[in-house]
Amino acid sequence: MELPRFSFAFQPIVHASSGQVWSHEALIRGIGGEPAWQVLSGLDEPRLHRLDAIGRGKAIDLALQLGLTSRLNLNFLPRSLVEEEDMLEAMFLAAQRHGLPLERLVLEVTESEAIGDLAGFAQRMRRVRALGLQLAIDDFGAGHCGLNLLAEFQPDLLKLDMALLRGIERSGPRQAIVRAVLGACLDLGIEAVAEGVETPEEYRWLAGEGVELFQGYLFGRPGFEALPAPRLPHMPA
Repeated sequence: MELPRFSFAFQPIVHASSGQVWSHEALIRGIGGEPAWQVLSGLDEPRLHRLDAIGRGKAIDLALQLGLTSRLNLNFLPRSLVEEEDMLEAMFLAAQRHGLPLERLVLEVTESEAIGDLAGFAQRMRRVRALGLQLAIDDFGAGHCGLNLLAEFQPDLLKLDMALLRGIERSGPRQAIVRAVLGACLDLGIEAVAEGVETPEEYRWLAGEGVELFQGYLFGRPGFEALPAPRLPHMPA
């Protein structure tokens, strides 16, 4: 099955109060740094799922070559669990090659991708978690099945979609929604991650609500075939 050539960029996820990198998220890119859409455009379903299955192993190889010491967040397509029987094999083999504990891997399911059988998907995800991996729901608030998915399956992390957080410091409705989601996370034992944070004002409001983990241009842009150090914004009292 012929696949396009691809590589990865890595973006830090920062534990803001400690100033430490909590994880790096692997983001697919072309071999010259081209954006993900350019790599994936034109792929039919079988090739898309095959690339999804083998890509995580390649991301692990590259991240460890670059000196990764944090966790590593890896994206996957929910339907790959059905379409690819060996969906996790390349990832497991790469982790084994490098002696990387599975506890340092976080699998992100994109909430905006359609999931037909939520109960069945949740059952498969629980089996994956039993192997020692952490699980995250990505882009929460951007798709059509977010609350239903959360009711069926409680991940380790929930990544709040950037569109929901944009300008949150001046939007009462957004604040009410995010407070409700953060309350649910607290009740369910889920760690919230604010993604796509771009301004000190967004950061200040979210930190004031107890969010500890942040990802976005304010903290560091993706580095092509590099593990960028995080930037911590100066927050005046």
